[in-house]
Amino acid sequence: MFDFLQGFAYGLFLSCLPWFLAGMLDPRLAVPAEPPTRWRVILRYVFGVPFLAFVLWLTSLWGGFSPSFLGWVAGLAALAVEIPAERGWRRWRARREARRRQAVAQARAREQRADAERARREAGVAELDPAAPPADADDVVLALCGAKRALLHARRADLAGHADRVYTRYTRVLDVLADKFDAREVTFDRSRAMVVQVGLTAADNLRAMGALAAGVAGIDAAYVRRRLAEMGPRGVADERDALQRRLDLVADTERRLAERAATNETALTTLDNAVVVMSRVNTDRPRAEVGAEQALNDLKRFIDKAERYGHNT
Repeated sequence: MFDFLQGFAYGLFLSCLPWFLAGMLDPRLAVPAEPPTRWRVILRYVFGVPFLAFVLWLTSLWGGFSPSFLGWVAGLAALAVEIPAERGWRRWRARREARRRQAVAQARAREQRADAERARREAGVAELDPAAPPADADDVVLALCGAKRALLHARRADLAGHADRVYTRYTRVLDVLADKFDAREVTFDRSRAMVVQVGLTAADNLRAMGALAAGVAGIDAAYVRRRLAEMGPRGVADERDALQRRLDLVADTERRLAERAATNETALTTLDNAVVVMSRVNTDRPRAEVGAEQALNDLKRFIDKAERYGHNT
């Protein structure tokens, strides 16, 4: 046993030099850890493995000085076997950790969706199912379903909720209109047309947001930031510039999405105002072709007219 151990120590020590030279030429050949660097090669084959061989040699001296040939061969081949085995073990651990992180992220996402759905239900927000639109869905509702479907395909569930909010306000305004005005009146037709224009404008805006989000859906911003942090200022300039351009694309897209989301918030506020104003009216009777600003201005003018109509009755 001590003979084999002593021969193994000699073989392991002698194998450090060729592995060190190979690692200095290409660290990926001699270092199983990520990222493979020359510093790891130096630490491994100048200090780590020689120290291990020295400890094994000291231990083997209890049996005297008689290294075996089989131990020499095993020591020379040890690193050739250990490096692929360690690399495979590290990759297995990385895959297991990635699966664990993915499971945690999915569980967190499910919890967030459940919390968001609970909050929407408490707030009275109706939810659209893009795969099964309501039976009485008009062009606005169908357009909102399509926009929500596009946002979900782009993995932006946080923005897809805007379609539910627009749908809720839109149906609420139509219900108030049907309750306050006669469907045969010109006022009803004009006001409904303006509400439809606002709904179509919001749906067009959401569909554009889906197209924007889909454009950067394949960019993993977290990976890009992590890679830039690993590279540091001494990284390859071309790779660093390419990674930075990806981040710039994501940032610019998020800015455009925020601008369009702000436009939708304006539409929602206007629809809310319309509901409030039309609810105050006292009577005894039970696709967007214009720009967003024009449609919203039309609806605001309708609100003013509706208030005057209520005062005159």
